Amino acid sequence: MTSTLTAEPDAATPARVGRVAVVAHRKKSLGGGLDELRSRLRGAGIDDLLWYEVPKSRKAPKKVRKAVDKGAELIFVWGGDGMVQRCSDALAGSDAALAILPAGTANLLATNLGIPQDLAEAVRIGLTGPRRTLDLGRLNGEHFAVMAGAGFDGELIREADRDLKDRLGRLAYVWTGLRHVRSETTRMRVRVDGADWFEGEASCVLLGNVGTITGGIPAFDDARPDDGCLEVGVATASGVVDWVRTLGRMAVGRSDSSPFVRITRGRKIDVRFAEPMTYELDGGARDRVTRLKARISPGALTICVPDDQTS
Repeated sequence: MTSTLTAEPDAATPARVGRVAVVAHRKKSLGGGLDELRSRLRGAGIDDLLWYEVPKSRKAPKKVRKAVDKGAELIFVWGGDGMVQRCSDALAGSDAALAILPAGTANLLATNLGIPQDLAEAVRIGLTGPRRTLDLGRLNGEHFAVMAGAGFDGELIREADRDLKDRLGRLAYVWTGLRHVRSETTRMRVRVDGADWFEGEASCVLLGNVGTITGGIPAFDDARPDDGCLEVGVATASGVVDWVRTLGRMAVGRSDSSPFVRITRGRKIDVRFAEPMTYELDGGARDRVTRLKARISPGALTICVPDDQTS
């Protein structure tokens, strides 16, 4: 899919970006905080600024839709993966562009796109960087930008609760992961584009839109967020030794070189579980379900990216 670029050199031209909005998770922190963000946007000549703060990420979509209704063409999203996922879901299919201010723990989409945890640079990218159209996955009615899955990763994310992530950061995922490597496998059936692809015992099923997932693991070596497909992976590792071997292969080679991993890609994916499993979207835990229905939404999101992320 061809990237859409609208780069301009002048960061202080409000006409370049149209009306600007900020949707911020007030409990997240980056640089000098929200006061610095407001100051930088004012200093760049953004006078007609829409500003919304929320205490929880699930309250963000309403603010995003309100900003779009008021004519916002660029929306800065301040927060972690949950904020970005919720806001991406609300912006899917709209003409407004999203600019990430990575103030979370893992910042998965920002990391995959090369957006740094540097407030000044993230603001510059939003105001003057090129824009790229990305695919989004849609799973059980919600869009996701990075990954979704159930099994090992769903349980890991559900138990890496907010308090633990606040205290340990990314180590929260490692800590909870170590507690789940002995989790039992579950029987599942995976259909890709209408054909049976996997049926058997597995510990995890993942759907990826980009290559690097929770904890910085390079799970999908060939993934691109604009290729019109979702990556599909199933892991059959079931104990400490299996998972050590699997994660080791991922760290130093290709994920699909592990005997405990199968990977393919497709546009529509249907997963059925023999028993209810927790699923997750971009690092946010959801309910236990016995079925996942996913599809790709090509070019659903316009996002501001660094200059070297335009192809």
